[in-house]
Order: sequence, then structure tokens, then C-alpha cells
Amino acid sequence: MRNFISTIVIASLLLTLFPVTTVFGEEKDELIDSSKSAILLEKNSGMTLYEKDADQKLPPASMTKIMTLLLIMEALEKETITLDEKVRISEHAASMGGSQIFLEAGEEMKVEDLLKGIAVASGNDASVAMAERIEGTEKAFVKAMNKKAKDLGLTDTHFENPTGLPAENHYSTAHDMAVMARELLLHDEVTKYTKIYDDYLRKGEKNEFWLVNTNKLIKSYPGMDGLKTGFTQEAKYCLTASAKRDDLHMIAVVMGAKTPKERNADVTSLLDYGFGQYEGVKLHDKDDSLETLNITRGEPREVELSPEKDVVILKKKNEKKGQYETSIEVTKSSDLPIEQGAHMGWVKVTHNGEEIAKVRLESKETVDRAHFGTLWQRAWRNLTSFQRF
Repeated sequence: MRNFISTIVIASLLLTLFPVTTVFGEEKDELIDSSKSAILLEKNSGMTLYEKDADQKLPPASMTKIMTLLLIMEALEKETITLDEKVRISEHAASMGGSQIFLEAGEEMKVEDLLKGIAVASGNDASVAMAERIEGTEKAFVKAMNKKAKDLGLTDTHFENPTGLPAENHYSTAHDMAVMARELLLHDEVTKYTKIYDDYLRKGEKNEFWLVNTNKLIKSYPGMDGLKTGFTQEAKYCLTASAKRDDLHMIAVVMGAKTPKERNADVTSLLDYGFGQYEGVKLHDKDDSLETLNITRGEPREVELSPEKDVVILKKKNEKKGQYETSIEVTKSSDLPIEQGAHMGWVKVTHNGEEIAKVRLESKETVDRAHFGTLWQRAWRNLTSFQRF
């Protein structure tokens, strides 16, 4: 009896210390009616607000294209491709089944239009065309997809293609899809395409094609700006959704819903819960300059550091705001060159002395190694300045 009473006391203490876990346990069945697996994540804070079997490996169907889009956005950022560049469509890309924008072998289409075809219409042909353009072959692109997943620390994801078409050993989880979505959303410009409800390709031509977003919530849910639906007979109905209101940016993932209506209802339920129960406290904007480094041998000599994204703290609406303190930790040495966006340290947020959030600190511009002439001029200027005193 003594052991039984001790167990009850310990359990009560745990419920007091971790009320969020208790709420999740109570509301799990109420929030999700159909989906096998789900997660609700707030993008800026990185806080998980709800999950149901979020680590269960399942086929992601066309949600796979979140990783495809991420690699495309990274290539655009590195300027290895441009939006205006025309891509010649291969026989292989044109042969893709499933959802497509009906590309023809030998046709040329701009990267931006192919990007629309993937983001809006979930075009498998457009996905393979971009995979071949970026890495040379679809196989090489898939290798890059798996490497990126590994770099993101995703241990429960493996890709066999850039489309999500059924394949053995092609799987992911709700958790991993949310992490991929969060990484994709760091490229703000991607939502320019993912939030399009309808548009046209080859406008005014005989083979004009009407794009309609496979995510119907784009039109009906306030703040929805993406990201990607998915369906196969094996995967059933899936959706990774992104919605933004004020300082909150929610990412909801559901996998394995029985019907598109139930999938949308589950996503709506998750997002309503997040926006209804929580609010964001923005401490720093992603464009804020929080630190300036003096790079002795660099050109320019000084580089400003800013957060990778908005520094936002999440709190329950019925809780007091509290006091938050931020500190800067520069961890990267000033080895040259320093690329724009290079990881230079962390912005740490503490509450009552406890660290509650950490956001990457990045270089706002590229710093190259200064030429000998520039270094000599600086040395001479310093010397003559010293002599005046």
C-alpha cells in the first residue's frame, strides 16, 4: 500500500510539472478524428504543441515534394539556377505518371513555371525535370535529398524519388515532415508559390494549362500559405499545412487520413487549437542586427549578425508574459571567406535563469579575404592615426 501511495504522489507531481503533456493526452482523440499520425509545431519557437504517433514511419506521398522544393530553393539561393532559366524536359521527366502538368519531351519551361507546377499542382513531371536540372540525374537528386534529411537530423526518413510516387523503402514521419517544412519556410519566397490557389502555365498558347492548388484550405483557412498535400492508395490522404497569424506561424502535419474531408478537418482542428490557445511574444526580428564583428583581414571589415528567423517565444494566452532575457554567443571563428547566411553563433533566450529557446545567428553579408593593398592601407591609416597622438 505504501508503494501504491508513493506512485500516486509521484504521478500527481509529474502532472503538475508537465501540464502540456497532460493536455495533449486528454485532447488527443478530440483533436484528431481520422489521421494515423499528426503533429502541430510552431515554426518560430520550434515548440511542439501536439502530437499523435508523430514518429510512426509512413509513406508521405506527394508531401515528399517539400524536400524537393527545399533543394530547389537552396539552389536558387546559391544562384546555381535562376527563375528565368529555361529547362529542357527529358523523356524520363515527361513520362511521369500521377499528378502532372503534362510536360512534353523536348519542351522548354522556365524554372519559375516548373516551381509553380510543383507547389500548386504537385506535378511529378515538373519535380523530376527540376531534379535532373539541379543534380544531373534523378538518382543523384534523391541522394542529395537523403543527405539533406541526414543533415537535418532526420533519422526516420528515407526517399527513393523526388515525387512521392509509391516505392519500397520510401517513408517519413509527421515529425520529420514538420522539420522539413520548417526548414523550407526559412526561404520566405517559397510561399509566393505555395499560397497560389490557381494560375496558368503557357498562358495564351494552345497547350495552356490551368493550375489549381491541391490544398483547398488555401482558399478557406485564414492565414494559410501552404504547403503540400499527398495521396496514394497506400498513404491515404496527407497534408503538411502552414498558416501564419501575427507572430505565430503554425505547421500542422497529418498522415493517413481516410478522406480529403477528414484530412482537412484534422488540420483545421490542429491549427484552431494552436492559434486559439497560444500567442507569440516577438523578442527580435530576423532582420535585426544583434552583433557586429570586426574582421581584421576581411572585406568589408565589419559584418553584422542577425537571427536566422524571428526570435519568438510561445506562451499560453492565459499565462502572464513574464521576463525574457536574450544573450549572444558567437561560436564561429572568423575564417575567411564568410558566406552570407553562415552560422556564426546563437541567440539564446532565458526565462527565470533557464534557457527556453535558441536561434541561429547568421552573417548578413559575404566577407571575402581583403587584398594585400587594402590591408596595407589599413595598417598605414592605423599607424598615422597613432602618430597624431
